[in-house]
Amino acid sequence: MKFDSVIIGGGVAGLSCAIRCAEAGLKTAVIAAGQSALHFSSGSIDVLSRLPDGQPVANPFSAFDELKSQSPEHPYSKLGEKATRDALDWYQAMMEKCGVYLTAQEDEANHLRVTPMGTFRSTWLSQQTVHQFPLKDVAKGLNSVALVTIDGFRDFQPKLSADNLAKLPQFKDVTITTAAVDLPDFETMQRNPCEFRSIDLSRVLRDETKLCAFAKSLIQHVGKADLVILPSIFGNGDGAATIKLLEGLTGFKICEIPTMPPSLLGIRLEEAMKSHFKALGGLILAGDEVKRGEFEDGELKRIYTKHHHDMPLVADNYLIASGSFFSRGMSAQRHAIEEPIFGLDMTDLPHRDHWYQPEFFAKQSHPFLKMGVTCNSQLQPSINNQSISNLYCAGALLAHYDPVFEGCGSGVAISTGYHVAEKMIKAQHQTTEHAQQERTIA
Repeated sequence: MKFDSVIIGGGVAGLSCAIRCAEAGLKTAVIAAGQSALHFSSGSIDVLSRLPDGQPVANPFSAFDELKSQSPEHPYSKLGEKATRDALDWYQAMMEKCGVYLTAQEDEANHLRVTPMGTFRSTWLSQQTVHQFPLKDVAKGLNSVALVTIDGFRDFQPKLSADNLAKLPQFKDVTITTAAVDLPDFETMQRNPCEFRSIDLSRVLRDETKLCAFAKSLIQHVGKADLVILPSIFGNGDGAATIKLLEGLTGFKICEIPTMPPSLLGIRLEEAMKSHFKALGGLILAGDEVKRGEFEDGELKRIYTKHHHDMPLVADNYLIASGSFFSRGMSAQRHAIEEPIFGLDMTDLPHRDHWYQPEFFAKQSHPFLKMGVTCNSQLQPSINNQSISNLYCAGALLAHYDPVFEGCGSGVAISTGYHVAEKMIKAQHQTTEHAQQERTIA
């Protein structure tokens, strides 16, 4: 099978690249081995929350110069501020077309989102159903907050969250209450409580009659509150619409937070992106995985997958965005870390004793989180120090940054995926123009 571009990996980086290529008319295929990390994500887009030295970042783009000074090999340092901004602007507009509205603060500063533990994480873009707490005045406009769960739901414990919120100085004058609300049909649906998840609840609440019953119960249990915090249990594609309807029924301002996997906020992003890509004519080879590739003269000529056996997939350009350890994009042996598909060159590894900090919750990044594939300024990897001209890397597979400690995972994934797509589009146009010129001469 012949394509203009083939994307290995169906996460944020891979899908961003694939969608942009498909928008430009490139015949594009995505090979997705399984669930992406979006099923475990908050559904918000982090750009940069902390510099490598641990300094907190209020405005991500204002910190790019200092980031480059501290980490010249960081993916953002290779792309630059403008390319990163262009990618995020494109992503925001693209997701809006898909019905998912992602917004930032008007001053382009980071904001805080509340976690299921009652703590706060800094981020840049959040979905419209997520309350944006300002960095400088976290409890601004809030006199009372209610944390509510479904009676019998195991994946969100509001009393634990309330205890942590109450410890914050900013919430000393805020009344914090908790409640457990009955859900219609819960008793008849419930299997083993450990198996009952947010996606099961979302199926119940799609029924407007049951949603109205839930709204009445919510009003009875909460009474009055400036903000009602609920676990994300309101559907994949129609979740935002369901919450808006619930707000109309109750009069509450509602904020949803991600739960234990599956995270409906993250799935909402994934399903919107996949649907948009397919609508553009893209092909997703779900459940397949690349086993090997063949290289000639510094180019990747063809790849072979688990399901297509001896029938290769051929493309003019390839992207590998297979993720980090969690997604099996990298594998760790006792004294080595490798990229298992092509054997791409990795960062220099220190002794295993230096792969991690002595304390799990350390103030500095764990070194293994910055390990990955080394690339040139064009995001092209190498094998035995020879660059592969038509193969690119994006997302968590890249070396020299820590997506968790620096709070930049989604931002790097989107910006590198988009940046690679622009290179693929340019290369394809040049190939087309060259072919047209040859035909004209002939």
